[in-house]
Amino acid sequence: MFETIIFEKKDNVAWIRFNRPSELNSFTKKMHKEIIQSLKEVKKNEQIRAVILTGEGRAFSAGQDLKDVQEKLDYGDYLRETYNPLILEIVSLEKPVIAAVNGVAAGAGFSLALACDFRLVSSRAKFIEAFINVGLVPDSGHLFFLPRIIGYAKALELAALGGELSAEEATKIGLVTKLVPHETFEEEVHSFAKHISSMPTKTIGLIKKQMHESFHSNLSQMLEGEAYAQQIAGKTEDHREGIAAFLEKRKPNFKGK
Repeated sequence: MFETIIFEKKDNVAWIRFNRPSELNSFTKKMHKEIIQSLKEVKKNEQIRAVILTGEGRAFSAGQDLKDVQEKLDYGDYLRETYNPLILEIVSLEKPVIAAVNGVAAGAGFSLALACDFRLVSSRAKFIEAFINVGLVPDSGHLFFLPRIIGYAKALELAALGGELSAEEATKIGLVTKLVPHETFEEEVHSFAKHISSMPTKTIGLIKKQMHESFHSNLSQMLEGEAYAQQIAGKTEDHREGIAAFLEKRKPNFKGK
């Protein structure tokens, strides 16, 4: 079905694996289209309650495949056609999105990991700020997400001066949700995803949406947004199940509905 990714489902969790290991999973136009297509399938499939993005081989993604870029291409137009829709698809998906960073995440590969809701990182992973080394501005949401995750000063240092972060360094500055030994990486990622998929994922989607709304809202708007989201959450099956489980002193069985 797909040529540049592997799309599979396990235990209510979708795995999207970037499958160009010989090219360090660098991005092409076709790859963007296939990732977006797979995310749209996740969106419409109620049985899928969480999604994992990861890479085959030794890299998460080395960023843009320069062989896929025409010599006189307008970079702005290319971003509008490829990366921007992909980042928006990740952010707008009202389900948890996990970046399983199995190796190098450089350039736009770093950006894509930032756009995800959670970052589980192998002990062998590295984050590389590659844009400035070729005289380019970090893109694909990089300058939106990075300062919000690690703070303005450190984000500016990384973006403007370049360099790389080991998995341990990235964890120390708050970039990483969980640092995982490489030997047990895939098992622990799936365990994390399986756990989060057993939670009230519709409500997690509402939380995610309101978090993003907060970036361009004032307090009054956020109070109203929270009230609106709570109105929806209060009518879900999972809310009713949570209350019933609490009263009956048992573990809730959430359905993501």
